[in-house]
Amino acid sequence: MTTRDAEIETSPRILPVPKAAEPQVRWPDPARPRDYSGHRIIGARHPGRLAGTLFAAVVIIAVLQSILTNSRWEWDVFAEWFFAEPVISGLGRTLLLTVIGSALGFLLGTALALARVSKSPLLSGLAWGYIWLLRSIPLIVLLLILFNLGYLYETVWLGIPFTDVVFAEYPTVALLGPFAAAILGLSLNQAAFSAEIIRGGILSVDQGQLEAAAALGLPRSRQALRIVLPQAMRAILPTAFNEIIGLAKGTSIIYVLALPELFYTVQVIYRRNLAVIPLLMVATVWYLIIMTGLSVLQFYVERHFARGALRTLPPTPIQRLRAWRAGRVAAPVPVELENHNPLPLPTVVPKPAIPAPAAWQQPTGATGEVQIHRVSKSFGALKVLDDISLTVPSGDVTVILGPSGSGKSTLLRSINHLEKVDSGFVTIDGDLLGYREKGDTLYELKEAEILKRRVDVGMVFQTFNLFPHLTVLENVIEAPVTVRRQSKAAATQDALALLARVGLSDKAHAYPRRLSGGQQQRVAIARALALKPKVLLFDEPTSALDPELVGEVLDVIRDLARSGTTMVIVTHEIGFAREVADTVVFMDSGRILEQGPPSQVFTAPKHARTAEFLAKVL
Repeated sequence: MTTRDAEIETSPRILPVPKAAEPQVRWPDPARPRDYSGHRIIGARHPGRLAGTLFAAVVIIAVLQSILTNSRWEWDVFAEWFFAEPVISGLGRTLLLTVIGSALGFLLGTALALARVSKSPLLSGLAWGYIWLLRSIPLIVLLLILFNLGYLYETVWLGIPFTDVVFAEYPTVALLGPFAAAILGLSLNQAAFSAEIIRGGILSVDQGQLEAAAALGLPRSRQALRIVLPQAMRAILPTAFNEIIGLAKGTSIIYVLALPELFYTVQVIYRRNLAVIPLLMVATVWYLIIMTGLSVLQFYVERHFARGALRTLPPTPIQRLRAWRAGRVAAPVPVELENHNPLPLPTVVPKPAIPAPAAWQQPTGATGEVQIHRVSKSFGALKVLDDISLTVPSGDVTVILGPSGSGKSTLLRSINHLEKVDSGFVTIDGDLLGYREKGDTLYELKEAEILKRRVDVGMVFQTFNLFPHLTVLENVIEAPVTVRRQSKAAATQDALALLARVGLSDKAHAYPRRLSGGQQQRVAIARALALKPKVLLFDEPTSALDPELVGEVLDVIRDLARSGTTMVIVTHEIGFAREVADTVVFMDSGRILEQGPPSQVFTAPKHARTAEFLAKVL
């Protein structure tokens, strides 16, 4: 053994270190959901919100410290006069002036707004002139003119104009004292501004709502009070309450008449004791209390008129307080829970007991014959209907086809006189809809008479035109109760039967906004049927629906077709027309080019334009 070999033999051996086992990566099994129950949740951080909160707190504390620690505010004098009898008496006059001025102002303003939208140019012009004049005159000038009106007119008399007949006569000075002049001036001034607020609200209501109300035969007064104004209120209320709040503060200008309202009373007191700031703070705090009361009232009134426009209503202050005491956040309230007859909602309220409706029956002899005699209609230079003549036999289902702009919808609207024709006539069972015959003369009927006759022609619109502020049941019973003078109980029973017929018994207390498009259209059909019309018109009833919703509406119309109801349907659903129509009418450029049974029109059209149209849509 060599020395080299000995060194190798005696040196310690270096053994290889085994590799540590590599950890195995375990991927989560996608088939097994992860359990997060043991995790701790940390809310999102909002440093900007925190900084804003701290800034607001500092400002509030600084203002309060400045006011409460400065002896020159003289809070003892404030406390002495805050509930003093003269101040309370002045406050009462301020509230009285606000209430009476607002009530009379908005009452006159409503009349002026309706006059502004009147079709009488002279009446509309008179209303516009009043609004222009009163908005131009400063309120202080108006008050002084009224207070000194006795200088211009010594007496005020009641009699027959332009004659010597006088029933009563009074001295102007005796009638127009400071309080009467203040009430009159505030009311006249308020009316001018409120008229434009109300008119703006009326103009904000969709035109389809007016057409739907007219198609149901509702009187004009009912249209205004039940359909238009309730919907217009959402646009009217915010600005109207601004005006009322402005009027409450504006009563301070009555000091020019030496009428002791709140501000005038405070002025009298601080001129005697020279405590100007404490007395002004007395008036300021009382004005703050008045404004707070009006703001709370505004919240509840706006919340009331939001029904039907919102899916959920904001919680009231009382509901927020109850939720806070229970240690939770107040949630929005479903609209149905605020209704007097709440819609049953699963797990929220028990289902109300609704009596089983009797089967709805089309009354005997209720179907009518429609005759269209040489009807023409133009919009400016565009002739939409050109000498149209058509007869729809009683119990017949007539489907009108044609390209867009061919005059189909205008012809349909001419049948119930929603569209006044230039020439020609339409009769239902031989009775003229828009005219009264006397000998060989036809007299055009007034709108009130047309509305009475229109109830025999039901109409279902393309865009539903349900009244959004009324529930489904209220939509259906509105016309029978108002127009047919049916009792509410009987109308409700018929309405429930109709809703069952269209498959919507469980939606009786829902608002239209809570329904799908197909459900809304089925409610519109039930509403039209509730009047038991002789003829039923459908203006493209499925064109505003998604393809998946078309079938449910067509099923209802098929059922009506089998019941023998006289129907005129404008549609683009060719397959549906082939199935239900007794007669198919094809229109183009305002004329009827072809009519006949579906088997003939669809398989062997006689007119080349009909064949061209069908080739594109079939």
